[in-house]
Amino acid sequence: MKVTNNHKRKLLQPKAQVVKLFKTLATKEYKIWPIENWPAIRFNEKLKIGAKGGHGSVRYTIIDFKDNEEIKFQFSKPHGFIGTHEFCINAIDNNTAEITHEINMNTSTVKATFLWLVVIRWLHDALIEDAFDKVENSYSEEKKKTKYSLWVQLLRSAYKRKPFQIKHT
Repeated sequence: MKVTNNHKRKLLQPKAQVVKLFKTLATKEYKIWPIENWPAIRFNEKLKIGAKGGHGSVRYTIIDFKDNEEIKFQFSKPHGFIGTHEFCINAIDNNTAEITHEINMNTSTVKATFLWLVVIRWLHDALIEDAFDKVENSYSEEKKKTKYSLWVQLLRSAYKRKPFQIKHT
């Protein structure tokens, strides 16, 4: 199954300010990744092409990295996820930036398709919106919190009873 999943958020901040937060990805500072609610993103070495890592049970390798404004990953797990996902920061004008996250992949097994449609897609969307809220909240006194759907709440509740991981073979 072909999967394209896009998230975008405009920020009333210059790109250079947003890039400062981007530089904390997979560090102890976590100013972009919502570690408060989700498994940490970690890599076997600093952020660079070839570094391997992931979050929860999702694994990937960095295949493109451009000056702390774009990072692209190739999936290695779950089995059957064939493709990439990436974060980008783009300047709209001198005072506005846009952050994006995009998945472009195919699921190559029935199990991978099922996992995407029933579980991972929903959790992924909630995680990315939490990350974008965290970035936006770095610049605002009025804190944004995207509400989880009932399905995401149920999935999170189920995984809280166990380690927060989706088992893959």
